[in-house]
Amino acid sequence: MSALIEISGLYKDYEMGTHVVQVLKGINLQIQKNEYVALMGPSGSGKSTLMNILGCLDTPTKGTYILNGTDVSSMDDDALAAVRNQEIGFVFQQFNLLPRLTALQNVALPLLYAGISKTQREAQAAAMLEKVNLADRTDHKPNELSGGQCQRVAIARALINNPSMILADEPTGNLDSNTSAEIMEILDNIHKSGNTIMLVTHEEDIALHARRVIRLRDGLIE
Repeated sequence: MSALIEISGLYKDYEMGTHVVQVLKGINLQIQKNEYVALMGPSGSGKSTLMNILGCLDTPTKGTYILNGTDVSSMDDDALAAVRNQEIGFVFQQFNLLPRLTALQNVALPLLYAGISKTQREAQAAAMLEKVNLADRTDHKPNELSGGQCQRVAIARALINNPSMILADEPTGNLDSNTSAEIMEILDNIHKSGNTIMLVTHEEDIALHARRVIRLRDGLIE
């Protein structure tokens, strides 16, 4: 198997006034293509910081991060944005849907940035909504959908660009247990169809869906 993610000697410092806070203290990590990995750790362990670096939302202070064969550790913001759009599908706890757009338009949004024609965007978005069992909700806006339906729209949007990896940050954090089970089943199926999933959670039962659990404490992998 080839590694999708290779991280070595990764540090992240933040300057707080006159002193420097070390959040990540030398992380080494490999994630293979088509792995399903959960990232866990108490608050303050550095998991949000590591998640942001994995998602190309931030860069490390030192160390290397190779994503799908490309060293992204020292890219500028524009280059990182391009990598994010091509390689990573995000699913957040808050859904992050645009309230004025329909489910179909929300899902199609990444294709708009990629310069795909309107007809093709809508066809792909409709197919993706069908994949998450929302074919009957294409014209509904987020305020007309339940929390679970909003999260399914977000998952469809994350998949639309056929990314190398789905990064799911507390994807069931705002949902009841029945709806959480539905969302995790969708993620399980996405993994079975060949996608790599990185799941950030503080819930042990959610982490059980992953094939491997990485635990972070005090900026290091346990």
